[in-house]
Amino acid sequence: MPAPNTTFSCVSWNIHRARGNDGMVDAARTQAVLCDEVWTPRVEAVVLQEADEERPPHRGLLDIAAIEARTGLVHLHAEPSRRWGEESHGFLGVVLFLDPSLRVEDVALVDLPGHCHRGAVVVDAARAGQHLRLIGTHLSLSQGLRVAQMRTLGQHLFRRPRRPTILVGDLNEWRPWGGLALSRRVLGERFVGPAPPTFPVRRPVLPLDRVLATAPARVAGARVLDGQGIRMASDHRPLAAEIVVEEPR
Repeated sequence: MPAPNTTFSCVSWNIHRARGNDGMVDAARTQAVLCDEVWTPRVEAVVLQEADEERPPHRGLLDIAAIEARTGLVHLHAEPSRRWGEESHGFLGVVLFLDPSLRVEDVALVDLPGHCHRGAVVVDAARAGQHLRLIGTHLSLSQGLRVAQMRTLGQHLFRRPRRPTILVGDLNEWRPWGGLALSRRVLGERFVGPAPPTFPVRRPVLPLDRVLATAPARVAGARVLDGQGIRMASDHRPLAAEIVVEEPR
């Protein structure tokens, strides 16, 4: 008999620390666009980047309670151990919201090397007997640092039990084929997914934002979101993806 599978829906968006294309920092506007144009009732995970302030103590920017009330999603970082500090909403700008049907089994925060401090949030979750791993991250602009960051993440994953894994975020990799940083040689597993352009927001040409998956999961489709608010609220467009998650045989 074929292994059971189900579809997992997620959205990745770099919100540019709520700085819009008019140069104004307006967290309320970003939040409204997130709820009105980016999120839909089918979305089971929202992965934001640059959602905390850049400098320590990395204060959060959004009204978390209002987002939860509007979307029905649950803020992953309510526990202090799951965020950078008391005033943060996530880990170095990476903030996750999850559907309450997902039972969170473990959350790990992984520091990634680089001049600009970056990190990854690794979530093991389950629902109805299905297990998956969701990773939210934001990589460096430098190719050399991206390789070092993904090598660090790959070593972390090597020490964990294997399960279908979804890598989501602003990976800052402009080459559709992914380059060395996203290769099996560096990550230890083959992460695969489409590369539609998401940057810059008004006329995207670079596929900086990605959703990638390891077998037996696969990205069944990915689309770049657009809207009047999206074009104003950030320098990136959001990327929505559907992933078929199949249990290992």
